[in-house]
Amino acid sequence: MDLEGFDDALEANLPGDSTGDLSFAQALDDIDRSWYIKAARSARWMDLLGDYAGAEPFLLDGMVFPSLPSPTLRVLPGEAMLHLVLDDPLLLIGRDASISFQILHAYHILESLVLEYHHRSANFEIAFWDENRHLSVQTGHSTFAVASRALARSMLFSHLLKLPVVVHVFDNLEDPAWQEYKVTKKPMFIMTYDGGVENNPSENGVQTAVLLSQRIFLMKIHAHGIPLALLNGAEYRDSKILSFVYEPMAGTIALLNSQRLRKTALLANHAIRECLSGILGGGDIHLRLSNRSEERANSLFDMLLSDTVPLMERGVPPEAVYLFLVHYLLLPTLTVRERAQMPDSLCPGLVDILRDHLLIPFFVMAAGSLAERDCNLDVDGTIFSILINFIIHRGDEISTIVGPAVHEEAQLLWRAFNGPALDFGSFSGRYFLPESVQTQTPNPPHSEIEPHRLLPFRNPVFDREFSGVRVPTEDDEVSQRGTQIMFSDTRHWHNQKSILPLHLGGSKPAGTSERERKRHLRLAQRFMTKLQAQAATLVGASGGGLRQIAIPAVGSSSKEHRRSRSYSKGQKPVSPVSSAQRLKLKIKEDRDLVVREAVQAKWKQQLAKLKNVTSLPEKRACMKAFSRNRKDDVPEISLELDLFLLHLEIETWIMESERDCGPTKDKFTVSIIRMVQTIIRTRTITSAARKILVVVLTVLGFHDYIPGLLPSSKDVKDHRATFRFVKLIDSKSTILYPFMKITEHPVVWQLRLFGDYMDRSMDSLPDPRVPFEADAWQRRVLDGIDQNKSLLVVAPTSAGKTFISYYAMEKVLRECDDGVLVYIAPTKALVSQIAAEVYARFSKTLKGGSCWAILTRDFRIHDPHNCQILVTVPEMLAIMLFSPALARVWTPRIKRIILDEIHSIGQQEGGPIWEQILLLAPCPIIGLSATIGSPHQFSDWLAAIQKAHGFEYEFIEHTHRYSHLRKYFYLVDGKGEFTSLEQHVASNRARFLHPISVLSFGTRNLPDDLSLEASDLLSLYDALLSVQHGIDHDLSSLAPAVFFADTSTLLRQCDVFKYEARLKAIVIDLMQLFDPRDRTTPLGHVIRVLQDGNIRELGDQMDNVMPSRDAFKNDLLVLLADLHVTGDLPAILFNFNRTNCELMAQHILESLEQKEEEWRTQSVEWKRKMKQWNVWQSQAKARERISERQQKQKKRLEGDDDSRDTANLSWESSFNPNHPSPQFSFVGIGTSYSMLDLEEDTPTKELSWSNVPPWAMKALRRGIAVHHAGMNKHYRTLVESLFRRGFVRVIIATGTLALGINAPTKTSIFCGDSPYLTALMYRQCAGRAGRRGYDLKGKVIFYGLPLDRARRLILSKLPNLGGTFPLTTTMTLRMFNLLSGSENAEVAVRAIKSIMSLPQITVNSKLGHEQLLHHLRFSVEYLRRTELIDATGQPINLFAIAAHLYYTEPGNLALVTLIRSGVIHDLCEKAASMDEAQVEFVVIMANLFGRRYLSKGFTKAENIRELRAKYPSKIILPPLPEDANRVLADHDDHILRIFEGYAFAYAKAAAEIIGPDDALALSRTRFCGKNNEEPSVFRLHLQNRAIPTVIRSSFVSNSGHGDAFKSVTDLTRTARDGLHMNGHAIPSMAQFVAPTEGDEHRLNAYLLDFYLHGQASTLGRANCIRQGDIWYLLQDFNMTLLSVRSAFQRLLLGRSEEQNELQEDELGSADPAEHDPEGEQPEPEYPSQESERPHGVSGVDWKVYLIINRVCAEFEKKFKVIWA
Repeated sequence: MDLEGFDDALEANLPGDSTGDLSFAQALDDIDRSWYIKAARSARWMDLLGDYAGAEPFLLDGMVFPSLPSPTLRVLPGEAMLHLVLDDPLLLIGRDASISFQILHAYHILESLVLEYHHRSANFEIAFWDENRHLSVQTGHSTFAVASRALARSMLFSHLLKLPVVVHVFDNLEDPAWQEYKVTKKPMFIMTYDGGVENNPSENGVQTAVLLSQRIFLMKIHAHGIPLALLNGAEYRDSKILSFVYEPMAGTIALLNSQRLRKTALLANHAIRECLSGILGGGDIHLRLSNRSEERANSLFDMLLSDTVPLMERGVPPEAVYLFLVHYLLLPTLTVRERAQMPDSLCPGLVDILRDHLLIPFFVMAAGSLAERDCNLDVDGTIFSILINFIIHRGDEISTIVGPAVHEEAQLLWRAFNGPALDFGSFSGRYFLPESVQTQTPNPPHSEIEPHRLLPFRNPVFDREFSGVRVPTEDDEVSQRGTQIMFSDTRHWHNQKSILPLHLGGSKPAGTSERERKRHLRLAQRFMTKLQAQAATLVGASGGGLRQIAIPAVGSSSKEHRRSRSYSKGQKPVSPVSSAQRLKLKIKEDRDLVVREAVQAKWKQQLAKLKNVTSLPEKRACMKAFSRNRKDDVPEISLELDLFLLHLEIETWIMESERDCGPTKDKFTVSIIRMVQTIIRTRTITSAARKILVVVLTVLGFHDYIPGLLPSSKDVKDHRATFRFVKLIDSKSTILYPFMKITEHPVVWQLRLFGDYMDRSMDSLPDPRVPFEADAWQRRVLDGIDQNKSLLVVAPTSAGKTFISYYAMEKVLRECDDGVLVYIAPTKALVSQIAAEVYARFSKTLKGGSCWAILTRDFRIHDPHNCQILVTVPEMLAIMLFSPALARVWTPRIKRIILDEIHSIGQQEGGPIWEQILLLAPCPIIGLSATIGSPHQFSDWLAAIQKAHGFEYEFIEHTHRYSHLRKYFYLVDGKGEFTSLEQHVASNRARFLHPISVLSFGTRNLPDDLSLEASDLLSLYDALLSVQHGIDHDLSSLAPAVFFADTSTLLRQCDVFKYEARLKAIVIDLMQLFDPRDRTTPLGHVIRVLQDGNIRELGDQMDNVMPSRDAFKNDLLVLLADLHVTGDLPAILFNFNRTNCELMAQHILESLEQKEEEWRTQSVEWKRKMKQWNVWQSQAKARERISERQQKQKKRLEGDDDSRDTANLSWESSFNPNHPSPQFSFVGIGTSYSMLDLEEDTPTKELSWSNVPPWAMKALRRGIAVHHAGMNKHYRTLVESLFRRGFVRVIIATGTLALGINAPTKTSIFCGDSPYLTALMYRQCAGRAGRRGYDLKGKVIFYGLPLDRARRLILSKLPNLGGTFPLTTTMTLRMFNLLSGSENAEVAVRAIKSIMSLPQITVNSKLGHEQLLHHLRFSVEYLRRTELIDATGQPINLFAIAAHLYYTEPGNLALVTLIRSGVIHDLCEKAASMDEAQVEFVVIMANLFGRRYLSKGFTKAENIRELRAKYPSKIILPPLPEDANRVLADHDDHILRIFEGYAFAYAKAAAEIIGPDDALALSRTRFCGKNNEEPSVFRLHLQNRAIPTVIRSSFVSNSGHGDAFKSVTDLTRTARDGLHMNGHAIPSMAQFVAPTEGDEHRLNAYLLDFYLHGQASTLGRANCIRQGDIWYLLQDFNMTLLSVRSAFQRLLLGRSEEQNELQEDELGSADPAEHDPEGEQPEPEYPSQESERPHGVSGVDWKVYLIINRVCAEFEKKFKVIWA
């Protein structure tokens, strides 16, 4: 749902002449203008698996296949896949210059791509649409190209059917089979090819017709409501697939229905068929794909060749036909390596004859025949050409050349074809081509490459591991290249303060003025005040407030203290009681006696008071007030109070007028059994109480449960009752009120009504370590912490994970005074909350230190190096773990690291940081998550890491939520009416979604975490019972009374789970037998019975309907009013667009204000109230005089007591007409927080609140708030606190609020659809509802989404956690800095050695241990060659820039390269002016950092011209300057040679491990030839001339390629099987070099444009940047600029000190976005005048610095304008 209007609606009318016909070019242009460019503008660049589809199915268009794949169920259009395979630039098929047809290479490409999807666990299938069959054969190109690709397409399709992937063939998008598939499988999206962009298409050319046809196909897919993802231009990084996602847009159907467009489309299809008809004959019938009959390849080839023989009459030499037959018979005898050949040059005349009169007809007939037959046809054009050339030049008998077996079989077939006599002598004479005039082949002869010689390297930590990497070395030339600048990493990056505090050996901080110290103190006090207020709103799992535990400093008694806290498994140590303890016990007993007597007296007073109250409602109200105000718990009085409340409840029921009707009976039976259950569970039962409870249970019909519920009473002194309980049974045991007895079996009653109140414990037992009864899995966690194990705990939200972190914290605090526990939160908002909770739970006084501290890149509270509990974000801990200074003194103190929301490791951004922390962690870790897909796979990898670190590890999984979530679908039509909250009547638009009813979506699988409530199970059983006759299951044992027959007490949740498992097993079985959508099947009937009546009546019309923007906004307030009336507030409304969140809040606010204004204008009550208030206001002075007199009199009578008389306060004194009226406000009624408190907490005149928009403050006063990362930090914190207090009851938020923030809500609402609403995010957000200790059940409402989308989310499965390759070149550099700077500190050495010992570096890595070491050694080689480390691993020269911009690799290394090469200096020196130099510098920086793609469809030349005419943006980023482009291209070639050496060295060393390269990657089909006979002369010839390869795949070499690679991509994509080359682990510069017209994406110039014009709004309109993203993108670039400026400053200071070793350098805070915290010293002033140039710094160096400084200043100035 796009509320900000970013996605423009389509125009239904085609532009242009409305009467004339459209040419192909005109139709294409109109489609692009009216649809494609707009769709491209709105497209999002996303990780298709992690951020979009997850484990959902998708389709891959077989017509095109991507360069690499990913994991999800999508449909891959098959033609798109084959198009990409056949377009591979290395593949020799259909090239006009040769007769090569290298199908083995094509098979390799195909399987490699499919395998990439399999490796990523993608849930995909492949589809072909026959209407697109022309797309992969290059219709409109040469006849040979089309015929070659037609045969290759058929062969690839045949091969595809043998792979473990589902393939479908449909006629078109109207094919009933496709319609059925679409409804049955519900693909999340289709990955396909968009056809590209033609900026100057021919009016009616065939290629334009092809492009038009593909555009219309894409439009039709959108018209079906299915998103598109582009195969062309997709990037494959580790476990991710990145591409543009095109969501369906409004107006597509109207555009497709244009008569002129439909007519032009028919003409385009006709033109394509006509073109193909001239090549293929009979139209394009040879391209049709279908189910084929099986046939032997030999028989098919025989038939094809028999049809080809007559062509000899057209001039084809019979010898050539015969050799084609021989070549076919030879192929099965050859290995793939023997087929790795360079094609031979033939006589041009012969080539023309072979291509035009032999191969083209053969290829066309073979393509058609293969479409109907399943066989393994094989053709190799290169072998065919070599065979012809060999025969021509050798002149030997052919039987000698090819061998007797092949010759005899060929002769037999030739005679069967009645082939003419053969004269090879004449044939050789006619077509002999002397070697001297042979055309040189495009590729030079191949020889094995020379091994790369490494620069010497010695390091004591790495030497042992690198000893197995046997590569020759050369002289160390690098060290001879002049003086190197060494680095000592002891200073922070931005403020140049010492990393280490003074107490850990750091330098003494500079003195501060008295004014500064007071300012710091004032800010610290203000923060602590806010933290205290926030802590006061936090509650524990039980819903009660947190109590702070004062923990004494351990001091010297740490061992004794540790022993006293190390008990586990429920055993407390027994120790003798001292006299002091006996005295304390005696005092306690005396106090308890006094308290008991006082409570008894109060209770008697209360009973006496109640005797005078005759109304039952008044009695109940009095009792509730009395219960609420009690502070001391005396067991016998508490028991009697509970019994009295029970007594009143029964009396109330008796007095009801409709006491025996169903709803009334259900209400009172539930409440009475709840009260009985509470009494039994929490009270010591006396004999008198037991008698009462027995009677109550008997009357209600639960007599059989009495033995289980009420065992013999405990040995306590009985207590005489002080009141008479209502009489239910007379003296003759006759029940006086028979209507009270339930009429159904107690088990059925419980399932129907009591599910929310069942005991939810899971084998719970008291445990002295925690203040609650711990479930079995929780006790395992406690034991693991006590045993110092590393833990991964996976449990749903509300299951009870919170205590884990705080138990671990308390353990560290109690054991010692210097140990550190680090808590990692995924967001800064969660950091603040956790710190507040730590503050609320623990206090500990430490000399010179603090109990806790906060550290984020924006602020820090307390000293992070001198605390025991550090709460931080992943980036900051990673920086600290890489800090050499801290490795010596701080890192060894870390006792445990807690990683909350550890599933964040799979995110596209930030995921590698989590992996680095796990790899470097010096202590046991605890990973916490509620949402990990396939957790056992992730756990296995984590266990390997912990084992390498030397820590024991345990995986603990709990699968059940504490509270159920009930799902609803809200019917949105825009017709909802709202008058006021006071008058509102629930609209009943929220319709219940039974978990089994959503199976109508069509899925055949149930997610593991799909749970059913007790009432859901009962209704499911009844539905199954209604189809008993149609299913093969006996349900008699599943009748509730039978299944639970052995239960002697009230059902527990764990009992219901067993019942749920049995019923779900039946449903799963039925899902395999029946189509869930077929209503005539038993399963279809069950689903229909369980469906909500309203949804059932609507049928399919709601399935894919998205409400209009106006309807969406109009019904929002009705939704909230409904929740208010039904008691389902507070609520969180989730929308994943920040701007949408704000617009929703503004609309609700405006609607409330409008309705309030109307009411106030018309309300007589309001006018009367205002009149009274105005009169009261006018009497203000008189009241003041009276008040003064009263105060004087009171002082004379009572002394100086300044207490105020509040007796005369009236409603007018607290009334403010500017405040919202209650009936137009969602502010909580029972909260102690007031409007006056809100005014005090929101000082909008202060700077910290100045950027909170006025509408947000108005909404806050009405109990409505917005929460997303772009809102003011103080505002967000206040919103969280007010939500917990109950003042704010409506929050509109993005997904950031779902990441662990303590914001318990009753209802979670998904407002509108979004590509970011994934299976993972759905669970995170839905889990906010029904939190433990708050609600017995949560509600989840889908608002403004299609019904099918809601069903998909409910049935979705969590994707597997992927990983990224963390051991990047920059990480390797930082590891050397860590070792060098810490002087090989033990903690650093241990961490790095453990990394090098890992069997698997990431979750899904295929890189083995030995290859990892080779990769690491050659990364070291790169760092040496680029002069970033010396021969011992010491960081040197430009290390700082590379390391401090670690998160931007390879951009950081590109910048280092440009600086080293002098390009930046030359640019600044040669520029005509400073302004010109600044712009050029920004162009370079924008090419390297903050790169953001524009879809190629959007960058159509005409569209860009029009936008540039309207806006001041360039839109498309200019390429790098020519010199910079050249330097980076040369550097990329340098990188390629280094990593070529790596691949060569490992392939040689591991040759025996990886084995021969003769099998395809996925099918494992081997091409190993026949070795049972002597090789023929020709085979020996092939062996001698075969291309020697070590790195390149033999299948790729089949197209004539050796181990000479043109790019890093070429190297990584074509390496042989067993060489797992990760392209993103190699810092290639290829992405930075000048783009070409063939590139799929262009770079967005938004950074350059903002620098030039500073207009944020223009970035949205012209540069396609969504409003909610602008601030963050600009902030990141701003911080990058600041880091580069600081780096230059440090370098210049180093030179100005005449190359002295720098003792004041950087890194402990390498994150460039970290700036001074609130209250610390401001950023230092940076020199900006030429006259300030330091001594020893050259003029050009200083000019470079000044230009960087000016760019920083100007960019930051413009950025702060939009920030404000």
